[in-house]
Amino acid sequence: MTLHTSSTDKVEVVRKEHQAHLGCSIIDAQGREVPITEDMIQQACRELELRLVKPAQQG
Repeated sequence: MTLHTSSTDKVEVVRKEHQAHLGCSIIDAQGREVPITEDMIQQACRELELRLVKPAQQG
C-alpha cells in the first residue's frame, strides 16, 4: 500500500453547498473567527500543487 497516488487515479469528490461552513475556522490577524470555506481549501490545494516536487525516480 502506498500513500502516493498517480495523477491518473480517480478520486470521488463529494461537493457541499457552495460556501457551506465546514465546521472549522481560523483566527485572523485582528482576532476574528473566520469560517473556512470550500473555496479556501480549493485555493490552498491549487497553491500546494504549484509547489509540488516529484520524488526522485527509485531504482
